[in-house]
Amino acid sequence: MSAAFLSRALLSGCALVALSGCLRVGPEYHEPHPWSPAHYADHMAGAPDSVTSEAEAASKWWTVFNDPELVSLEDRLVQQNLSFRLATANLAQSRAQLMMAGAERFPGLSASGSYTRSQFSTKQMQEIIQRVGGNIAKSDNGLLGDQGSSILSGAASGATIPLLNQWKTSIDASYEIDLWGRVAHQYDAAKADLQATDEERRSVLIAQQADMARGYMTLRGNQKRLKVLQDNLGTLKQIVDISQSRYHSGLVTEVDVDSAQARQHDTEAQAAQLQQGVAQEENALALLLGAPPGSLNAELEKDAGIPVVPPVVPVGLPSELAHRRPDIREAEAKLRASVAEVGEATADFYPKITINADFGFQTLSFRDLGFWNARAWNVGPSISLPIFQGGRLRGQLELKKYAQKAAAISYQQTVIQAWHDVDNALIAYRDEQLRHQGLERAVNDNRKALQLAQSQYRSGLTNYLNVLNAQGQLQSAEMSLADSDATVATNLARLYNALGGGWEEVVPAAQDVTKTKLASATPGP
Repeated sequence: MSAAFLSRALLSGCALVALSGCLRVGPEYHEPHPWSPAHYADHMAGAPDSVTSEAEAASKWWTVFNDPELVSLEDRLVQQNLSFRLATANLAQSRAQLMMAGAERFPGLSASGSYTRSQFSTKQMQEIIQRVGGNIAKSDNGLLGDQGSSILSGAASGATIPLLNQWKTSIDASYEIDLWGRVAHQYDAAKADLQATDEERRSVLIAQQADMARGYMTLRGNQKRLKVLQDNLGTLKQIVDISQSRYHSGLVTEVDVDSAQARQHDTEAQAAQLQQGVAQEENALALLLGAPPGSLNAELEKDAGIPVVPPVVPVGLPSELAHRRPDIREAEAKLRASVAEVGEATADFYPKITINADFGFQTLSFRDLGFWNARAWNVGPSISLPIFQGGRLRGQLELKKYAQKAAAISYQQTVIQAWHDVDNALIAYRDEQLRHQGLERAVNDNRKALQLAQSQYRSGLTNYLNVLNAQGQLQSAEMSLADSDATVATNLARLYNALGGGWEEVVPAAQDVTKTKLASATPGP
């Protein structure tokens, strides 16, 4: 092969490379416009002192509660939560898949070396020599004539083929000319899948952080209600003692004593049920940290109280929801991947052009392997065109098109659901504070009523039924107030979760999950 031909082949290859992607087929992706309700309702009307502010939210939003224990739990969750570590492992897999897809855009190079020892058929060679001798005899201008043909035929009977050693080294190259954009679409789909996996990882972390905050608030709420019951048990014991004393003095009947004891035993049963709830919440928080049951009991049994919600909390701009919610960004990435897959399936209908080349040395002797005259090379394109595939390609294209439509619907559904989550969280957060104000006034009123009823009962001015009713109403109001304290804090965590948590800053850099230590059962950072 001449140098001129090689030059022309190389120029042709360069021209094909330059044209790669110019004839790109399939649909192009257009980013959807962020959607928001035309008249978004602001639920500030009638809100109490604690309200939300559309200021930039802190990345670590749980610090607004000023609770060191909650901050410690959230910091440890990033390193110890098993769901987040699993999402990190999935992200590493997607990154490797992107690397594999990206490799298709570049030529593939490989080096090879081989040695073969072969024995060809002696019978076949004899037959070839005999036929060659016959053809020479029959030719008009045969140089050997019949006598020469007879000599060749006679020699063929005793001819043998020696053993042959073949040595070969070569560098092979292969490159697909991406005229129709198949490789480009494949790479775009892999990039979108990587982004979707990254957003899924981000969403898992935000959800786990919100679960940690909500679980912590529920735990503190149960502990506070348990304390209310324990304080009421002290009051009930005093009432039982008073009723027994008055019974022994003949001032009341035994019914008063039995009623007081029944109320005491009922409160003790409620306290036992709340202790069970406290233990379950402690185990739930330990599970979020990837720790065994009971590992956080000593740390969480400290009475820290329910975190107080600050007067004003920054939650960010609801209008930026599309940029903050990882599930929305994930749905958009999946939509972009589905569009790229449609383009890839479309390009499969077109010819596939590949340039193959190799250069190396071939020889029958190892001693001659490095000599220049032992070189061997070839270069040239190959074209493959699908003619009949039994409908496989068309079915694949239809599958990808319907997958694209499903991804578009899923994106719309995700956006609408996100706005519903934000709206419901705002309503719940602000309305619960109105309820909290009413419960505070109810507790104060019931506490005064109980003190008055106890004083009147000691003086014999009222019956025991009024005392029990006053005590029961106070206990119910205190329990409701403790529940409201926890609900306000829980609803605030729910609101932050609905608005996208702590934005991008809450996600640490991806780490090698193979080098991550297992979660320690010992509490503490």
